[in-house]
Amino acid sequence: MIPYSTQSITAAEIAAVSEVLTSGWLTQGPAVPLFEEQFASLHVAPHAVAVSSATAGLHLACLALGVGPASRVWTSPISYVASANCARYCGAAVDFVDVDQRSGLMSIDALRRKLETAQRESALPDVVIPVDYAGQPCDLAPMRELANAYGFRIVDDASHAVGALYRDAPIGSRYADLTVFSFHPVKIITSGEGGLVLAHDDQLADTLRLLRSHGVTRDSERMQRQNAPAWYYEQQALGYNYRMTDIQAALGRAQLERLPALARARQRLAERYDTVFATSSLEPLIRHADRRSALHLYPVRIPGGRRDTVFHTLREAGIGANVHYYPIHLQPYYRRLGFGEEQFPKAEAYASETLSLPLFPDLSDAQQDQVIEVLQAALR
Repeated sequence: MIPYSTQSITAAEIAAVSEVLTSGWLTQGPAVPLFEEQFASLHVAPHAVAVSSATAGLHLACLALGVGPASRVWTSPISYVASANCARYCGAAVDFVDVDQRSGLMSIDALRRKLETAQRESALPDVVIPVDYAGQPCDLAPMRELANAYGFRIVDDASHAVGALYRDAPIGSRYADLTVFSFHPVKIITSGEGGLVLAHDDQLADTLRLLRSHGVTRDSERMQRQNAPAWYYEQQALGYNYRMTDIQAALGRAQLERLPALARARQRLAERYDTVFATSSLEPLIRHADRRSALHLYPVRIPGGRRDTVFHTLREAGIGANVHYYPIHLQPYYRRLGFGEEQFPKAEAYASETLSLPLFPDLSDAQQDQVIEVLQAALR
């Protein structure tokens, strides 16, 4: 089986993890702050808070921004369910904004129209969570203008977009209040499991750090009790055990060192697909000129109701094509909240046609040629 994606591990990662295993610090040691510092520097942000998963990061981001039972959170229907679930964990009402069918990204026009309607109905969102689908950043500058005009906060779900650029600046360096990344094994870099939140506001960063570790602090300057003994600690909020381990951080750091090479490999493979599909009936996603996608996925649209047939043909040939994603609002849980068909027609149309082809740094030319050959035969 050729998977749609998988991790790339070398001797450098193995050595980094082995060093931690013999260091005496498997968790809550020096490796996590080092990883955070390196990641923040690469993405030009003052604060990076590493957590156990991107889902944990999205949850903490919502909590840090004050999301609760009286809040409204909007996100994209074309994403994994975590992009919406994080708000539900806080008791908030969730709604969705339709996508641009050519890119799978949240549509700025649809967002603007929905905001205009929500303002008339006194139902504006408190937080909007755009999703950098397939590794391509959303159009964050006009979204920031809308946020300033309508008073909502932005949590950019950049789980697919480590190392991506928007208007020549690293994703997470501007526009969003908080930016969340994933280090799952199929993502751009991996720490096994793991995630991270970038913040520009000192108070938000402090809140994230407190909540990721049970809401407990040992920092005497932050404690309510004065002149406390050295052993003393305080729980100041209802937090969670969302810490990243030193083992994960060491793996993530070693992967981050290889990010330029990993990105070049993905770019070369994507360009090979682009060349072949330029004259086919397939429709690769539009990649906007003002952005550099991290190319987490290579989705193509297969019009004419043939997607499922092509999917099964590829799977029978040992090619792990996949579908990203079945719309969140059509999942049984969200249907029970009142969502259903035809509410977000472009997302539903996109999801009915899209198929993600194998794309990962260690995909060989021979394997990619096999994918192309089987796909072209299936289309014929």
